[in-house]
Amino acid sequence: MYDITKPSAPQMPKLGRGTECIKILLSQVSKDIQEPLVPMLFPILGAHISNTEFQYPDLSWKEPCGQMAHLVAESGGNKGQLSSLVEAICRDFRQHDEEELRKLVEWQKQVKTKGANKEKPLRPDVAFWFPPSDMTNPAFIQNAMALEQLGGRTQYINMTEVEQADRMCGGHRQVSQTLRNIYDRQRAGALRATADGVTGNPVLRVNLTISSTPYATRKFYKYDLFNGTFGRMVFSYKQRTARDGRIPRQGHYDEKFYKQLDEYLVRLGICKGRYIVRPLNKLTEKLAQDMATIADLADDDVLFEISHRALVSGWKAGCVLWILNNQTFTRPMGDLVEWLVYHDIWSKLQVFADLLGKDADQTSEARRYTPKNMLDSLPDTFNAAQLEALRVRLGKSKEGTASQLRKWVFRKFITHSAQTGLYSKTDEYLKSKS
Repeated sequence: MYDITKPSAPQMPKLGRGTECIKILLSQVSKDIQEPLVPMLFPILGAHISNTEFQYPDLSWKEPCGQMAHLVAESGGNKGQLSSLVEAICRDFRQHDEEELRKLVEWQKQVKTKGANKEKPLRPDVAFWFPPSDMTNPAFIQNAMALEQLGGRTQYINMTEVEQADRMCGGHRQVSQTLRNIYDRQRAGALRATADGVTGNPVLRVNLTISSTPYATRKFYKYDLFNGTFGRMVFSYKQRTARDGRIPRQGHYDEKFYKQLDEYLVRLGICKGRYIVRPLNKLTEKLAQDMATIADLADDDVLFEISHRALVSGWKAGCVLWILNNQTFTRPMGDLVEWLVYHDIWSKLQVFADLLGKDADQTSEARRYTPKNMLDSLPDTFNAAQLEALRVRLGKSKEGTASQLRKWVFRKFITHSAQTGLYSKTDEYLKSKS
């Protein structure tokens, strides 16, 4: 387990066998931004996969689409290096879209040249794989309809400012529902009558990346922290670095790099069908238990709820890694998936800590929220009154003391002596902390 209560980021494991594609991509960005960019890579890579499903441990089938990641860093934090990686990975998308745009422009010219009484040519079946981030909501829905009609391709969108999501979703009030529909692969809910007829209601197969400062990020999500939208988005937070005065260096993106990268992109494009990645599912089951353990030690429902979708997002990243590694799963890939889950939760706590307090108003910034392992704050042998006092000091209710003790005994963190009435930490728990 990683300690997500610390202010420093969980250290990413060494990239070993099975993560070569990630290493190739990171070779083109400066060291200070490498780890924060790793979670951002999977929505981009996952957009190259279509007509492919994987079985989640709950036995449902999920596509690699619906991956959304948000890079949070201060102004001047090198967030712009993400866009360079995006362009490198999506070169084939750009080529496809240039041809689609050519067809659309040609059609528009023909429409303008036709007289008022002449029959207008039909709009061509145009579908963009990498549409511009400033597109309007009607254009977004229209493109989703076209992609669905042409076989269910995923569109990928990279937003360099979080406010661009308002335009795509049709206003800030519609952002929450749209992002939830994207994550859950739901229909757009856009069926309505217009002057041109009835619009469609396509399944939203979308992968999305966003970049913004902490201030803009908090302002954007502050009313959506408890409705499911917040949990569905993967966050990657880059801490402010020391003022060393050095300008970070980017890569060269030469032909050698593109040749290596394209070998992996081909693997993503040709993978079709339904798969069960059993080692990945086993790891996800273990991580679910770990998340429950952390939440029980802190007696923290907010943390537990946040972890649910962090697991799904990490699992989807694992599916992408599995394809990249010629459909095999390795231990280093599992280590990276585990880190992705913890890094997502840690990033959320760093950016939104004071907005996540159990009893705090969503717009209040007065209280800090940090999950605390209460068992670590108690002596090796203690009584119920000591835990009760600790709970009160942390702002939790006295009434939850007995329930928390039962959970700790059940999970074999502690044992209870009926003779003395004291609780003792188990050897198993103490070893896990050493």
